[in-house]
Amino acid sequence: MSPATQSALKIARVSIFAGLFLAIIKIAAGYLANSLAVIADGIESAGDVVASIILWLGLRMSAQPPDEDHPYGHGRFEILAGQAIGAFLIASGAILGWQALLHLRQPQSTPQSFAIWTVVLSIIIKLALARWKKSAAREFRSAALEADAANDWLDVLSGLVAILALGLNLYNPNLFSHADAVGGVIIAILVVVLGFQVLRQSSWELLDTMPSPEMLAEIKICARAVPGALGIEKCLARKTGFQYHVDLHLEVASHLTVENAHQISGAVRSAIRKQIPWVADVLIHIEPAPSDNKIDG
Repeated sequence: MSPATQSALKIARVSIFAGLFLAIIKIAAGYLANSLAVIADGIESAGDVVASIILWLGLRMSAQPPDEDHPYGHGRFEILAGQAIGAFLIASGAILGWQALLHLRQPQSTPQSFAIWTVVLSIIIKLALARWKKSAAREFRSAALEADAANDWLDVLSGLVAILALGLNLYNPNLFSHADAVGGVIIAILVVVLGFQVLRQSSWELLDTMPSPEMLAEIKICARAVPGALGIEKCLARKTGFQYHVDLHLEVASHLTVENAHQISGAVRSAIRKQIPWVADVLIHIEPAPSDNKIDG
């Protein structure tokens, strides 16, 4: 198991326990304080536990080594985990929104102020988790971690909405009698919107979207630095988990023997895998260089 996978699994485990703790205290506080917005925020945190479990399972499955049926490894499970998190967010947000809308039709009562402190604690914890996951997602180029980090940022926003709704209700119960229930509806809408955004982002990776031009340039520069590599005719890459598999059309002198060309391609493959940690493997196709040995940009 790679260091990146081990780090990501550690983040997922911490997120599971943190989400479970926050869900329990917010749902309990919301129930005792009679605050729908806080209960909704607690249910959203309970959903985070499920999302983090999906993340953990996806990372564990993606860490399996390549086999006869999956020669490129099992890294796509990490992307599928991101999609599962997005689908779960949409479903949970829809259910939460429906319950909040039903609550709007019922007589409203003034909640207790102590529920605010549980939401404040949640915001602090979720802000730390979101920054940690976002940093790791960028380092490991992980769709699942990116989705879970976005979910935590949503928790921060939904917590602020819950505090605002509860505060308005406490400030003027007559004027803002429905603020608490409206806060629950707003949180539900935010959850659904985020779910669609997560699905969209992970779908692009599942469709073999090419890496950024800067990343491709890094591969080309590394390849051309090897003696005998005269140019790159084509460079393609597909993501599987935390890493990319690269297809490279390498230009070498046309007079070289097959053995010499093979030695150059082997050196290029070794150099890329050694110097670029986000590349899992390189498949090289040899091409004769143009007669003027013009090197591509």
